[in-house]
Amino acid sequence: MHLNYQKPEGITKKKRLGSACHTAFPFNTFIYFFTYSPNTAPSFYKFLFCWFCSHNTALLILDRLIAMARWPVLLLLVVVLLLVSSPAGTVAVRQVPCYFIFGDSLVDNGNNNGMATLAIANYLPYGIDFPGGGPSGRFSNGLTTVDVIASLLGFDDFIPAYADASGQALLAGVNFASAAAGIREETGRQLGGRIPFSGQLQNYQQAVEQMVNLLGDEHSAATHLSKCIFTVGMGSNDYLNNYFMPAFYSTGQEFSPEEFADDLVRQYTQQLKTLYDYGARKVALIGLGRIGCSPNELARGSTNGVACIDQIDGAVRLFNAKLVGLVDQFNTLDGAHFTYINAFGIFDDVLRNSSTYGLRVTNRGCCGVGRNNGQITCLPYQAPCTNRHEYLFWDAFHPSEAANIIFARRNYRAQSPADCYPMDISTLARI
Repeated sequence: MHLNYQKPEGITKKKRLGSACHTAFPFNTFIYFFTYSPNTAPSFYKFLFCWFCSHNTALLILDRLIAMARWPVLLLLVVVLLLVSSPAGTVAVRQVPCYFIFGDSLVDNGNNNGMATLAIANYLPYGIDFPGGGPSGRFSNGLTTVDVIASLLGFDDFIPAYADASGQALLAGVNFASAAAGIREETGRQLGGRIPFSGQLQNYQQAVEQMVNLLGDEHSAATHLSKCIFTVGMGSNDYLNNYFMPAFYSTGQEFSPEEFADDLVRQYTQQLKTLYDYGARKVALIGLGRIGCSPNELARGSTNGVACIDQIDGAVRLFNAKLVGLVDQFNTLDGAHFTYINAFGIFDDVLRNSSTYGLRVTNRGCCGVGRNNGQITCLPYQAPCTNRHEYLFWDAFHPSEAANIIFARRNYRAQSPADCYPMDISTLARI
């Protein structure tokens, strides 16, 4: 099956858009805003009330505020609910019909749960702050970036894992991400089971076949998919669980950093072309963050436990730089709107200005063992830190929910022109 057979209805000849990586305040989310910005404008309260009364995730936010002991904020919400009236029938407006997610443990929400693998997070204290207070397979104490992005896009519920999705649910989007996955097939094999990007694409192709049956024909499916948002974040494991792991892989000896980045991008290009051929048109490529700053890498290679590992971050920069050219290449295709999210730059800004974001601990995991709480990642039923909202990292490798909220807001609506190229996800949704 191949959906790139004709231009879907509503797609006209492509025109280049100016950069939409503008500075703007994202009103769609307010957990971080209320937590760290007490001087909220009065006009925002009415918006909050309308959103709060109509959104199915209101209890999720109350849970988070209670867990963070933000009693003044809770009192404020009660006062607002009592004093402000909401228009009847107000509902969250979904900006796109569907959202499809590809990636690794940063966004995996349970696809690895049934596998024989070490790359799994279906045990406490993972999910300790997640709605319901239990593990879901997410490598976080709570929400991941894509959970927040889905909410910002107007989805009332979380995008389901592919392992748990079927039938009509596929039409609203699926999360195909798998912990330990990489662009290269062998990446992460020392950890056991995982679904590399090629396998995620195969699962997506099977989902498309089901959607064709649900919608009646390929043309209808192509039209539907052309309106969806796709986020793809691959490559971190190709460095951490391949290139910089000489005990298991020879790529570090076979390739220079430049050559390895070229080889990754070559394979990535072919894989993304498959995604395009099967209907993806609005695609956000999430660049790699400063993975040389994770507690695990600091524990292994930082002399003072604070300075990031330049060798790793330097290699990552080479890969990210090539993604910008990849976006330009795909945007020459009919109907394609690809964009690059500068995760490295966003992470770097948050790291350098952590106190302004309410993050006070940036070099240690909230849950882990050894130096920097990063030599061994969070163990089953280990007691995590209590001030999780002040930690940049949840465990040896993954950001905390607090950090994920910050990153997701800037993915969705750029705070700086450097955050994305050529547009942020909110602009991509409007095309």
